[in-house]
Amino acid sequence: MNVLVLFATVEGQTGKIARFAADQARALGHSVTLVDVDDGSPVSFDGVEAVILAGPVHQRRHPKTFEVVLAGQKSALHERKTLLLSVSLSAAFPEGIEEAGEYITEMSMRTGFTPSETALVAGAVRTGQYDYFAMQVVRYVVMRDREYDASSGEHEFTDWDALSARISAFLS
Repeated sequence: MNVLVLFATVEGQTGKIARFAADQARALGHSVTLVDVDDGSPVSFDGVEAVILAGPVHQRRHPKTFEVVLAGQKSALHERKTLLLSVSLSAAFPEGIEEAGEYITEMSMRTGFTPSETALVAGAVRTGQYDYFAMQVVRYVVMRDREYDASSGEHEFTDWDALSARISAFLS
């Protein structure tokens, strides 16, 4: 099967997740094209049978460039099997799952595109990339009273085994 992995990344975790998805698809014997929407490369759906979309969420929204591609290519996407990997810190905690699901609903309302399948994927905290204000937002808005000390450094919440199983199930 020809698989297109289309992604946007802000802090790098979603790029890492997209590359992981591409590697998983290749390991399953599929032909894979990996495209970062921010590279400006044209997106071709010729011969593509399945699309894995990966986008991070910041302030309740996937990147505008990602949403623009989804809106502009919704017809081509609707003709194929699609899996949206929505990456957020909300998805890392049981009490955040409902909110993480809302991000997909809001994205679908903005773009007019609804993926065949979705997965809520926990992201990462990249404290080395944050200024003081961003660190306060992470500590008091994003992480709230959750069991994580943002001052303890970078932390990856992504469950790679669960993600691998989800991608395998989608591509089977």
